[in-house]
Amino acid sequence: MPGDRTTSELADRLTEWARTRDRRERSAVAALVEDGSLLERDDLRASLLTASCDEPFVDWSRFESRYHLLDLDDSERAFLTLVVAIAFPRSVALYHVEFLGDHRLAIVLRALTSSAGSDTIAVGTRT
Repeated sequence: MPGDRTTSELADRLTEWARTRDRRERSAVAALVEDGSLLERDDLRASLLTASCDEPFVDWSRFESRYHLLDLDDSERAFLTLVVAIAFPRSVALYHVEFLGDHRLAIVLRALTSSAGSDTIAVGTRT
């Protein structure tokens, strides 16, 4: 599928960009990449990305002002609200986790532990 290649390349470029950013931004970008489905959306990419010298980067304050205007379901909106709060510290109500579903909840929990500097807390399915 052609979109998969583009999304994969974008994910790689964003991950590369995030390597020079602080832990919060690296964690937020990792969450977006892990989710994957949101990066496939043209409208979201247009709101999220800014190009400088042909390299994409995220202007979190710009994105924060624009993603609310997108046609998002409750899970997508809640996920992006929490991801923005991880990258660009904001107070957000924790009720947003109710809308995430297991997959996105696990992604957000991993991003939170990563942004806190922990690599020892396991987030996943209990056995």
